[in-house]
Amino acid sequence: MNKIVGVQFRPHGKVYDFESGHFVLNKGDRVMVVTDEGPAIGCVCTVPQHLSNSATDRNLKKIFRLATPEEIDRYENDCNLEMEVFEYCHSKVMERSMPMRLVSVERRFDGSKMVVYFTADGRVDFRQLVKDLVGKFRTRIEMRQIGVRHQAKMVGGLGTCGRPLCCTAFLNTFDPVTIKMAKKQNISLNPNKISGMCGRLMCCLTFEHEYYEKIKKNFPKIGKRILTHEGEGKTIRQNVLKETVTVALDSGTELEIPVKDLPTGSTLSKEGLFKRKKPKKE
Repeated sequence: MNKIVGVQFRPHGKVYDFESGHFVLNKGDRVMVVTDEGPAIGCVCTVPQHLSNSATDRNLKKIFRLATPEEIDRYENDCNLEMEVFEYCHSKVMERSMPMRLVSVERRFDGSKMVVYFTADGRVDFRQLVKDLVGKFRTRIEMRQIGVRHQAKMVGGLGTCGRPLCCTAFLNTFDPVTIKMAKKQNISLNPNKISGMCGRLMCCLTFEHEYYEKIKKNFPKIGKRILTHEGEGKTIRQNVLKETVTVALDSGTELEIPVKDLPTGSTLSKEGLFKRKKPKKE
């Protein structure tokens, strides 16, 4: 029976799932796979596991074959060449004071081209830089400008939570993140606490946003006066995870009440009593 294995193409890079096919693989084996960018060598970084129904539905690609010693040597030579190209390119960028920051260099395993990834605030004229690289390394050079989020995805690192960056570990796309999501989740709006390594709002703010949007529809807003079983008061705090609100009663005491236990018609206004919206039947 086929099994699923995790394969890394770069040290500490993202782990991609592949079907092992008829190969008996162990952690640390070098394998040859066919990707959208062409053939590539990766390292098996997880213990083979049996395929689940969800994995079967994903139409995973299969391991093409085990890498030969010659291919492994070629891969290691390519890695050394990538470092050499990066250092040479960096020296030329500094020499010309070009407004760009190099991120990484990748050489296609089939030797078809070398891709140089960089970030910049705007458009950069790198035609002369490409001529220098082609003249020295005698290969096709492709310059590819990426955003700061893609830079963090390629470089990797640890987030404020202490775990590897989500974009490096498992995210395939970058969803829009807004400051409204942080406000909805009652998170401090300190930029240092809600920004990731890329300097943009953390992607994890989107993970629970849908839950907060749904659950807070039944919550009275902060500052609203409500009627409780202990008397009238003002809402001063919301605890979405516990699904409770804290009310400052007119008597001077604070009361934490589950939202589901609030009496019907509990929201007050200057004109009088509003009927609290009943949850819709699903």
